[in-house]
Amino acid sequence: MSRLEIITPNRAQMVVEGLYRDVERRITASPPGLCPVDLSLAFLHLCHAQTCGKCVPCRIGLWQLTRLLEEVLDGKAGLDTLGLLEKTARVIVDTADCAIGRESASMVLKGLEGFRDDYEEHILRHRCLCSLNQPVPCVALCPAGVDIPGYIALVAEGRYADAVRLIRKDNPFPTACAMVCEHPCEARCRRNMVDDAVSIRALKRYAVDHAGKVPVPERAAATGKRVAVIGGGPGGLSAAYFLSLMGHEVEVFEKKSALGGMLRYGIPNYRLPRERLDEDIEAILSTGVKVSLNVEIGKDFSLRELRRRFDCIYIAIGAQADKTVGIEGEKLRGVISAVEMLREVGDGVTPDFTGKRVVIIGGGNVAMDCARSARRMGAERVTCVYRRREEDMTALHEEIEGAMAEGCEILTLQAPLRIEGDEEGRVAALWTRPQIIGGPDAGGRPRPRPADVPERRIPCDIVVVAIGQGIEVAPFEEYGVPIKRGVIDAMSTSDIGTITGVFAGGDCVTGPATAVMAIAAGKVAAANIDEYLGFRHEITVDVEIPGVRFYDHPACGRVSPDERPADERRDDFELIESALTAQEAQQEARRCLRCDHFGYGGFKGGRSKQW
Repeated sequence: MSRLEIITPNRAQMVVEGLYRDVERRITASPPGLCPVDLSLAFLHLCHAQTCGKCVPCRIGLWQLTRLLEEVLDGKAGLDTLGLLEKTARVIVDTADCAIGRESASMVLKGLEGFRDDYEEHILRHRCLCSLNQPVPCVALCPAGVDIPGYIALVAEGRYADAVRLIRKDNPFPTACAMVCEHPCEARCRRNMVDDAVSIRALKRYAVDHAGKVPVPERAAATGKRVAVIGGGPGGLSAAYFLSLMGHEVEVFEKKSALGGMLRYGIPNYRLPRERLDEDIEAILSTGVKVSLNVEIGKDFSLRELRRRFDCIYIAIGAQADKTVGIEGEKLRGVISAVEMLREVGDGVTPDFTGKRVVIIGGGNVAMDCARSARRMGAERVTCVYRRREEDMTALHEEIEGAMAEGCEILTLQAPLRIEGDEEGRVAALWTRPQIIGGPDAGGRPRPRPADVPERRIPCDIVVVAIGQGIEVAPFEEYGVPIKRGVIDAMSTSDIGTITGVFAGGDCVTGPATAVMAIAAGKVAAANIDEYLGFRHEITVDVEIPGVRFYDHPACGRVSPDERPADERRDDFELIESALTAQEAQQEARRCLRCDHFGYGGFKGGRSKQW
């Protein structure tokens, strides 16, 4: 008789593990607009099924919580029920033996705090506050509201020019976004429930690559109104494009010698070739938008002067000011900002880092751009220093992987302490204080704290500070534009309530964000400026969306764009990402489940044909 045996999962356990993965995919694909109370109950049922039954708080307490939540949803609860829910949950958190009970009850407490108004609506009026007016997950999560299922269906039919026309209804930067958008639309793609999200951005890239030159729509009749746009980045140019289509006379005032903002001066050529960015800009300007380059507000003219000349002003200056770390040695020669470095690259004045040891401070996409650019400038060694863990970095996972593949070192849990200089006042090394990860901060990320180990010296010749960008608000503050925490205080409509006829949006309002969010802000501003001027123009497109083909939708792996080999691409600024082949694009386009036609998509009318 054997005393021990090797334990292997039986058939039932293997099936359960598969079901866990299925649940994980379903949660990942959970669309916005669902009832939070109903979801809380569903999660609680799952948590209760996991209890071992040993401790009373978990065995009985979680059952009591589910019963109380059911009463809320069934319309049998009173406002006193919320107090009982909270009291019961706190007892479980304080007394349960393990995380199964504690974390389950903690989830209920978070819900009571985060969407208490939904609880009260169910109790008082027996209805849900959640909205399903945008039921297609990918469209709901695209800041610009692009008709994604529509253009994917057009790609599947080979109608690439129509796909571009459809995208431009909401986003005048189809090419730029096809290459650099962070594709939030893919996060809740319902295809995740089957296997993996559709490669939405890659299909957009395929469309713009094969569409040829697509003319812009005809302008509406001239209105006689003049609009000034301050800032020629993606947000300002998007607003200019739509306002020009509405028939208004638009002039863009740009501080630099070329348009594009951070698309030109913040994103290296290997991710977004300048000639491809110019395709979008040329299309925008073809609507009749006027441009004044190398002009700066507060220097060449004041906001007050501009307001006298124009009927309305849109401020879209972005976030292009340097930010410092605030440590000793930041004034040494060899310390530069990420904004400065990428600006020079954008101007075609590529610094020579041959043989240099470069340290990048930061963990976002800008830091990765700097690290990968430094490698292409000939740096002998590139080290990215970040005070948290790699999984806490805000950079896209593929950007981190790309940097590491190209030979950049990612040094985590190292907080910059001081910069050491040599006798000539040049950078010699970066000193860091090693960190240990701890409890969560206000945003939910684990907070680092100093570790009980010696400081670390990292020899280097150049230090690049990539910890974010600031907003140059002084000229606007002088005019009375409200400033809050370093950004312009504008409403969600882009309106500045204290000054009539002045609107603001994009990074100068939200702080540094993505290009597509700036584009969305420009779209919102254009609609509301048009209404402020006394009009209600509609932006629409006469593209007929293909009907639904009834595929059986078997599981099929996702096709993602390939990249040039790391040892080939790391020494030049040529585009690194390869496009999909015709076969790959067709297969990927047919993976779309057409949520615009089925389920809530059809029930709520499918798509927005104009705005």
